[in-house]
Amino acid sequence: MRNQSLLYESGKRAVILFHAFTSTPKDVLSLARALERADYTVYAPVFSGHGTGDLDDLFDYKIEDWMKDGEEAVTFLKSKGYKEIAVFGLSLGGVVATHLLLNEESIIGGGTFSAPVVTKYDTNVPDSFLPWYKNVKREEGYGPEKLADLMTKAEVQLKEMFTDLTEHVATMETEYASLNKKIFIAQGGKDELIEPDTARLFREALSQAEVSTQLYEEGQHVITTGSVGKELQTHVLTFLSSLDWNGGKE
Repeated sequence: MRNQSLLYESGKRAVILFHAFTSTPKDVLSLARALERADYTVYAPVFSGHGTGDLDDLFDYKIEDWMKDGEEAVTFLKSKGYKEIAVFGLSLGGVVATHLLLNEESIIGGGTFSAPVVTKYDTNVPDSFLPWYKNVKREEGYGPEKLADLMTKAEVQLKEMFTDLTEHVATMETEYASLNKKIFIAQGGKDELIEPDTARLFREALSQAEVSTQLYEEGQHVITTGSVGKELQTHVLTFLSSLDWNGGKE
């Protein structure tokens, strides 16, 4: 299977972009190209179980595996000589980016796009995923009996997966007040999967951080594409230029 990760090596300043649950780096392709044009090196890895063509592969992994994927992305760039790195992520990718901001010294800043990084609100991701999963499996030729069996298993596995995700976010929430890096929070006002007020709560929790927030009133969940994505590119570039890169030198 073709490696769907993106790697655009340009300048000394490196940026990691993480995609959303069920998706691939195509989520962040336009943003990655915009950053490359601005002389940033960009790496967008594929989360385990994603991009395989079989949705059931997602259920072989959990949030801990995707956090490890994020940590390995940082290790990969370090191995190529990049010493200062910024991280961003869409939805699930934003949770992984937040984990790295909290735990990796080499991450000098970054942020989230439409990410479920507080526990006050449940996400609508499972409710959105299951009908889509059912349609995909029906198109793959499964009959009613087998389809019902697959749906039952998927519902159980998805619930377990998102319980684990919520527990991980709850652990991170206890550390938000101690984070003192520069953080960028972007959220669509018409997000159909994540409660838009999440962005406000996240910002308020980051009491020691220097936070930039952008609310895209007409933006839905995926704010990295289309006209909203163009606005996001400009705002991310502005944010990146504010970081203390020190010319890539220690």
